[in-house]
Amino acid sequence: MTTLSELCEREVINMKTGANLGRVDDLQIGETDARVQALIIYGRLRWFGLLGREESLIIPWQDIVTIGDDVILVQSDLPPREGKTKKLLIF
Repeated sequence: MTTLSELCEREVINMKTGANLGRVDDLQIGETDARVQALIIYGRLRWFGLLGREESLIIPWQDIVTIGDDVILVQSDLPPREGKTKKLLIF
């Protein structure tokens, strides 16, 4: 069993692009069945929060491949965030 506080400590990685999407901030839970429907990653603050936030990412539960000890792997068509992606050089 995993708690929300444990999920918030894990990085979310998109397997399609290899992008680090951030950490889980919240969960979307169904009103009728009380099941988790999506992970929510809040958008980054723009200019110390004075200009609001970037758009939040909502990752549907069906897009989660696995929840590991230190990362959550997802397979989704979400756009990568600027400044969050790290390019790997393969020789």
